[in-house]
Amino acid sequence: MDNKNLVGQAAGELFGDRDPSAVDRWVSPTYRQHSSLAADGPDALRGLVASLPADFRYEGARVIADGDLVALHGTYHGFGPTPLVAFDLFRVEDGKLAEHWDGLTPVVARTASGRTQTDGPGAPADLDKTERNRALVTEFAQRVLVDADYSVLTDYISTERYDQHNPEAADGLAGFGAAAATWAEQGKNLVYKTVHRVVAEGDLVLLQSEGEFGDPVAYWDLFRVADGKIVEHWDVIAPVPSALPHDNGLF
Repeated sequence: MDNKNLVGQAAGELFGDRDPSAVDRWVSPTYRQHSSLAADGPDALRGLVASLPADFRYEGARVIADGDLVALHGTYHGFGPTPLVAFDLFRVEDGKLAEHWDGLTPVVARTASGRTQTDGPGAPADLDKTERNRALVTEFAQRVLVDADYSVLTDYISTERYDQHNPEAADGLAGFGAAAATWAEQGKNLVYKTVHRVVAEGDLVLLQSEGEFGDPVAYWDLFRVADGKIVEHWDVIAPVPSALPHDNGLF
């Protein structure tokens, strides 16, 4: 079984079937947790799954597999009163889930673009262009996001089409610029300090980054690339908690 199917099967049994015994089948005894929602190790995950309410469900949008890393993008219903959009990233080792990171943010009923936080193309396309797209987004991340050189923005993002799923930004570069100006007025500048992971499959490239948005945050940015330019963006901006239920850090 390849890693994408393995993670899909495991997540389905854990969070779809809400089956605590799935931990024994799919999770490494040395499972390392980075989420703020659970303590370290398989026993804590078993307890989390056992505590899920009967109406809990996960609505998947897309899956990206890159070597031993598999990322899920979707929506959790039942963690609380408000559904949560989430990126989950799993590392697979020896056929088991060995490590997990995530970022979650509430679903917003009405977005600036009219798009939802998860709609759009699902399955990765242009699989033969994975490495080219990875290189493009990695360079964009360094020059634009980390170095904050917005003069080269159009070298990477299409001026003809930029579909936006961030709740507060409208489509296009103008929409992004207007949102960034509003955020700056609120004291929330987009500051990227470190890009921790790049996960790429075909036209989809996911960045997990650390930075500030007024306060310390984890940035999860998913980009779709077409014809050598970024044409679509989904994200989660999640606060870094002051304390975690483990010593592994959020990243």
